[in-house]
Amino acid sequence: MKIGITCYPTFGGSGVVATELGLALAERGHCVHFISYAMPMRLTHIPPNVFFHEVQVNVYPLFQYPSYDTALSSKMVDVTLHEKLDLLHVHYAIPHATSAYLAKQILKTHGRDIKVVTTLHGTDITLIGQDPNYIPSVEFGIDQSDGVTAVSDWLKTETNRIFNISKEIKVIHNFIDFERFFRKPMPDLLKRFSSDGERILIHVSNFRPLKRVNEVVLMFAEVLKKMKAKLLLVGDGPERVEAERLCRQLGLCDHIFFMGKYEAVEELLSISDVFIMPSESETFGLAALEAMACGVPVVSSNIGGLPELNIDGESGFLCELGNVNMMAEKALTILQSDESLLRFREGAFARAKKFDANRVIEIYENFYKEILAGN
Repeated sequence: MKIGITCYPTFGGSGVVATELGLALAERGHCVHFISYAMPMRLTHIPPNVFFHEVQVNVYPLFQYPSYDTALSSKMVDVTLHEKLDLLHVHYAIPHATSAYLAKQILKTHGRDIKVVTTLHGTDITLIGQDPNYIPSVEFGIDQSDGVTAVSDWLKTETNRIFNISKEIKVIHNFIDFERFFRKPMPDLLKRFSSDGERILIHVSNFRPLKRVNEVVLMFAEVLKKMKAKLLLVGDGPERVEAERLCRQLGLCDHIFFMGKYEAVEELLSISDVFIMPSESETFGLAALEAMACGVPVVSSNIGGLPELNIDGESGFLCELGNVNMMAEKALTILQSDESLLRFREGAFARAKKFDANRVIEIYENFYKEILAGN
């Protein structure tokens, strides 16, 4: 198949999943064309069967705001016609689904009936999509797609609750590439952060308010009262300054490391013992899945799609939202002995295997075939 993929080229989960999906499809012999305003962050190289088409958005004095959605539609039309695409797969409803619909209508005037698959990822439904300015467009874009998927059962339920749509939504969970994410020996890196046998806790996010980074710091302070430990905070964003201030206020600067946007996150996961995710909104929890694939048990909130991923008492623990003391207690339960930590590491890895990329990519392939066959 020749597949066009549109996503946001940022560190967010939707861009990560879209890029990894495209790369996996290319490895299976499909021809994949990424269409976006910039190179996706995870597309660090261009392997065989993968191509990138940049959407150029020109600025005109007449337009107060550049018209990205229209430029995107035009680029979709151009790539579809000249590369003879079979299908467009857009990730994130706004504005990609409506741009794909416009491209589909334009292509009909050229005698082409391109199929469109839209994947819903989270805030395009639960946050931005609920803005009254966008609701009609989101509903229309979803209903006019030839196929719609969501990355969790929870997101499917929320989409049907929030919007008035008739299109059936197929749940295809996020996935993990075990060729990249696995626990590997990193003795030098481990010694850098744990020179005296300290346990290592880790949090990875974009440091937005809904990730509750300060709660990671507060729960770590409770853990530190009971055992020697270090905390790795990986990522960057608007809440970093406040988290740094809190670390200084609590006198924890010698125990907490701000790593910034560390691309090879699997290296840090390989030396970590517990992954902390206190989010107030999480459609699936891709960062937690990456940790589990590296044998790192997860202590998370019990909201959104996280209970579909993190099995309480097996791969880690689910905690009440905002309950810092409970999160610290559960982390200590995992870390109380080498035997306990090993049991939870094995449980986390076993759970991650349920989301192996090879199995999930095959589900996407079969879904594409159904859409192309008109089913």
